[in-house]
Amino acid sequence: MITTLAIEGMTCNGCVKHVGDALRARPGVSAVEVKLAEASAKVVHDPEQSPLASLVAAVVDAGYQATLK
Repeated sequence: MITTLAIEGMTCNGCVKHVGDALRARPGVSAVEVKLAEASAKVVHDPEQSPLASLVAAVVDAGYQATLK
């Protein structure tokens, strides 16, 4: 499944890496593409292992805000 999240609070490439690393650490996530200019993250994941709530929690735990885009 591919889920696109709107990410709030990213200001630099360090933020992009931080968000990407947090999402990649979740079980069932096979690919992540974070874009600073679009304030978004596209996540390829197994929804049974990492449902939407888990992905949002990963971003929030990293210090940012996320909503379904």
